[in-house]
Amino acid sequence: MNQHIHCIVSDCHYYSTGNKCSANEIVVVSDQFGASQPDSVDASMASELTPGQASTCMETCCKTFVHKNSDKINADGNYKL
Repeated sequence: MNQHIHCIVSDCHYYSTGNKCSANEIVVVSDQFGASQPDSVDASMASELTPGQASTCMETCCKTFVHKNSDKINADGNYKL
């Protein structure tokens, strides 16, 4: 499967020219779940996470986001490209 992830959050570490996400993996969760978890819970743990629900897209977030100038680009134990 050839997926294209589009992102318009230009201050994300993974943001790339043309509004593309350059992360190898992303994980999208409900806002409620995302707010209750540390930064270390990310795509590398996706297969271990229990699926949740959201009623609208406004109730979801990309847990893979890392600010471009953050010192947390290794927060999940995997160096973020």
